[in-house]
Amino acid sequence: MKKIGILGGTFDPVHYGHIALAEDAVREAGLHEVVMIPARIQPFKQDRKYASGEDRFNMLALAAGKDDHITVSKYELEQESVSYTYLTLRHMQEFYGSDTRLYFITGTDSFLKIDTWMNAEELLTNYAFIIGTRPGYRQDEYRQALERITKTYGTEVISMHKTELDISATEIREKIAAGAPVDDLMPPEVLRYITEHGLYRV
Repeated sequence: MKKIGILGGTFDPVHYGHIALAEDAVREAGLHEVVMIPARIQPFKQDRKYASGEDRFNMLALAAGKDDHITVSKYELEQESVSYTYLTLRHMQEFYGSDTRLYFITGTDSFLKIDTWMNAEELLTNYAFIIGTRPGYRQDEYRQALERITKTYGTEVISMHKTELDISATEIREKIAAGAPVDDLMPPEVLRYITEHGLYRV
């Protein structure tokens, strides 16, 4: 059976932390591929501090271009309403077929609240999860949630010790706005795109 990871986010902009998370999932969970899906967010008036869906997709495509295990999907960007995770996974399951096992990749904080997500039972019953954890972070809460969810829903959960890269998209946007260097935080192709399109400038 083919194993496909699904990694969503705003990716505004994509950086080495995002790519490392996808690569960690491929390595630790034996995935054939990770599909990165930029979320649809409402336009922020004319403030160029934020990138459009098209720009975010293009930057992701550039970042993933050299990696055979990473692809990018426009699915959520093309939806007219809020794209809930269960709708995205339904679509991806239909797209890849019944011989594919989908693994939703997320972090500890999100997993601890997964019961409150829209159609949580469908998510936890039909799909597997890869949780990016780090030693000591909310460890007891995570263990309790893991025991409860696996017992209640029979969910396959892989706990992944992700590569720790202290990078945030907010920090990157602020640095670019201030004219500070960000070369070590993202692939050069992405930085070139940001520069050429004047993104994140005040």
